[in-house]
Amino acid sequence: MAEPLKHLIGPHTARDTADAVARAWGPFDHAAFLTDTLPVIDSLELMQRGQCIADALHRHLPGDFETAARILDDCLPAREVPGLSGWALLSFNQYIARHGRGHLATALDLLKSLTPHFTAEFGIRPFIAEEQDAALAMISNWVLDPNHHVRRLASEGTRPRLPWAMRLPQLVADPTPILPILEALLDDPEDYVRRSVANSLNDIAKDHPDLVADFVERHAKGASKERLWLLKHASRTLIKKGHGKALANFGFAALTDVEATLTLASDRIDFPGELTFEIRLSNTGAATRTVLVDYAIHHQKKDGSLSPKVFKGKSLTIAAGDSVTIARRHAFRPITTRVYHPGRHALEVMLNGRRVAICDFHLNMPQGDKG
Repeated sequence: MAEPLKHLIGPHTARDTADAVARAWGPFDHAAFLTDTLPVIDSLELMQRGQCIADALHRHLPGDFETAARILDDCLPAREVPGLSGWALLSFNQYIARHGRGHLATALDLLKSLTPHFTAEFGIRPFIAEEQDAALAMISNWVLDPNHHVRRLASEGTRPRLPWAMRLPQLVADPTPILPILEALLDDPEDYVRRSVANSLNDIAKDHPDLVADFVERHAKGASKERLWLLKHASRTLIKKGHGKALANFGFAALTDVEATLTLASDRIDFPGELTFEIRLSNTGAATRTVLVDYAIHHQKKDGSLSPKVFKGKSLTIAAGDSVTIARRHAFRPITTRVYHPGRHALEVMLNGRRVAICDFHLNMPQGDKG
């Protein structure tokens, strides 16, 4: 069995931190720091463990943040000198985020120095939330940094809806201040950075779909293969939802001459089991059509209503007068992210985002059981 995630930080982390700070700053009370952390750290969860070390740092470092920041910076690896890295730096993020307020330039510079050794995308967000204009002015300069971790921090740390992190409500409401950062990184040589840009645009698309569709249209002209991948990945939520312009940006125009027939092998499925189905597509027009085929399972909820979940299918071309049959199986088995309920469900097929066919089926659950 895998070790619990919280064990990424533990007594060893507290000792490593104490050793690093003691090397960087002679007056540091190594023993008192460990007395503050070792008796309690094993009883805490992951983020609490980091905060426990961060709180002890606050108690035992100088009260002046500018001075403390220089000490923490000296704890980081530099050239041939080893230092703290990895999960040991979670507590540095937490310390900076809490105690660096009012010291924007110093705090962001320290997070920039930290990010090649451990992510700093969580640490910079309180500063963006409180001093957005000033923070983004500094972060915008990072897009030219030679270190790809720093460039990625510029895009990842400013994501309006970064998972597991505090939301940035001002950027959720108006993301235009971060668009220049994303534009500057569209053709970054590192896939690691480009993927972050795509994820940020996908975040924005959840609240501003037309803005992202327009952004993609502007930047798709003459784009490299790598940029086109980025823009399509950025459009994944819009494509899944059938946003017309987002689909048109990638050649999936509205279809009026492609007919779809959906056939189920059985309309009753025992859990666990599989829904087997075929989609027959016929191009009745006079030109070849590019077709994006997706399907949605409408799962029954506890109250009897149906909730759709879209699954990506495939992209294909159908010549004029031709037909294509797609055979698929969709598994129903226990998963941690869904509770299955017996009764009516539905399978729906979408072509280029437009719903074209739907069939009901019944899910049978074992007596007294739910998935």
